[in-house]
Amino acid sequence: MLTPTEGTGGTGAEEELRIQYRIADLERRFGDPADPDNPLGITALLAADERGELLAEAEDVLTDFQLNAEFVPREWGGRLERVDTMGRVLRAVFRRDASLGLGYGATSFLAAVAVWAAGTREQRRRVAELLLGGGRLAIAYHELAHGNDFVRNEFRATPTADGGFRLDGVKQVINNVVRAEALVLFSRTDEAAGSRSHSVLLVDKDRLPAGRLRYLPRYATVGVRGCQNAGVEFTDCPVAGDALVGELGDGVELALRSFQITRSVVPSMILGGGDTALRTAVSFALNRQLYNRSVLEIPHARATLVGAFIDLLICDCLALAATRAVHLLPAETSVYAAAVKYLLPKLLTETTYDLSVVLGANFYVRGGEYGAFQKHVRDLPMISLGHAGTAACQATIIPQLPRLARAAWFTGLPAPDGLFRIRDPLPPLDPARLELVATADGLACSLAGAADELADDSRDGPGARTGEYGEALVALAGEVEAELRGLQEECAAMPAKDRTVLASPRAYAGADRYALLLAAAACLGVWRNQGTGQDAGGQAGPHAASTDFLASPVWPTVALTRLAKRLGRPLPKLPAGWEEHLLDEVLTRYHEARSYDLYDTPLAG
Repeated sequence: MLTPTEGTGGTGAEEELRIQYRIADLERRFGDPADPDNPLGITALLAADERGELLAEAEDVLTDFQLNAEFVPREWGGRLERVDTMGRVLRAVFRRDASLGLGYGATSFLAAVAVWAAGTREQRRRVAELLLGGGRLAIAYHELAHGNDFVRNEFRATPTADGGFRLDGVKQVINNVVRAEALVLFSRTDEAAGSRSHSVLLVDKDRLPAGRLRYLPRYATVGVRGCQNAGVEFTDCPVAGDALVGELGDGVELALRSFQITRSVVPSMILGGGDTALRTAVSFALNRQLYNRSVLEIPHARATLVGAFIDLLICDCLALAATRAVHLLPAETSVYAAAVKYLLPKLLTETTYDLSVVLGANFYVRGGEYGAFQKHVRDLPMISLGHAGTAACQATIIPQLPRLARAAWFTGLPAPDGLFRIRDPLPPLDPARLELVATADGLACSLAGAADELADDSRDGPGARTGEYGEALVALAGEVEAELRGLQEECAAMPAKDRTVLASPRAYAGADRYALLLAAAACLGVWRNQGTGQDAGGQAGPHAASTDFLASPVWPTVALTRLAKRLGRPLPKLPAGWEEHLLDEVLTRYHEARSYDLYDTPLAG
């Protein structure tokens, strides 16, 4: 039986070294994905994808690594202390196979988070014991008839006189529903309408009577084909009262609180797939000859690779802010989690399609040296589906915009510097501190006055590192601040109908603009909080080169240019040589096998 344990403590530098060691260990175990003789390489992973399976040898590696410990809080014997670290570790899996990342691990966390948030001590012990023993959980929110409107779900857990429940109904498109030893079920426990109509149950399948549970056929999908998505039907199935997670009627609140964590961290994980897509395109551009010159010599190909790299950095900046906000800004996380879950898959999907032009006809090849690319193109859009899909995330953002526009933007406090420091320690994860709606918006507030601050930095003082990019950065910061003021006026005047499910296309466009503005604020925040050659703890370390790159004004200038273009704002003229500077970084990271994210992580191959 598991018992709570104490955390390891240590300085920020020591904690960061432990994280780096875990990631390096996982990379070592998987080996070079491009090595044709690697039994865990892309050739084997693509073959498993064609069969619609998870690669068994890869699952064995994750079991031996004890990946499930990443999903169990340290007090219950696992390694979970902070969600930004979970995102970093899982990138090593997702950069090889999104099906493996979801099918082996992330799905279990999506289910377990409800138990960590509201479960009893015994429920937490059971889930920790199951996961640390290599078992699986499945989360059953979805019913096809109601899509993202899960409050209308019909699956019933009818309370009984003995304090238990009787389960009746169908849940569909549930990853690992057959393989999982336990299910977390979102169930109707009251026929009355309203937010108290549903509850969450933790059901151990081996405690169910025979013949009351039936599996429905597996659903075939275009992407993440190795994931075992199927349905389940319960018929008059009794479960004990100790299955209830939280209180009766807590289902909606518990779901919304859990979503803040899962929506924040899953987008961070899938950046690994974007890394592989860019790395594959760079390999093709370097090695493929066209008209007696390499594809890399074609100006459009060079611009596309650089643009994809900057898009990955934009995504990671927003993912960083969202995952760290879970710990630092729990009263604001609801809107940040929805924004990153909406925007990041959208940007990555568009980026991979841009890169597909570089590969040309090889984009369609399902095997061989470049076959990984088409798999990631198919897999990435699947991450935005389900109960936390694009529309659901926008529907979370829209009703909050009028209140934030009136009471937070330009009047609240800016986000703390710790939100943007990529290796700084964080306070422990505490789901109970998360608010259902945002009461402040420090990330957006950090755009207020940013142009004036940058203008001061470009003239004198210790922050004078904008150089020849200073004028462009000041102009771009002014444009995004002006966009926020325009959005503030629109949101303050938003009709009541637009704050409901009947919201107009204009309201949805406002949610898109807001997410882009948060991304701009995150990019500025990350850049302004980078010291030269410093790692966690303030000492020069192995990531000094990447920190030097992040401290340069080139990448945030180009990042804000790309975001301002999406927002339809005027664009300043950039200094000469920016594309060459960024392309050098892209090629250096490719040749030295380092990741295309903020962490510049050494990779196997």
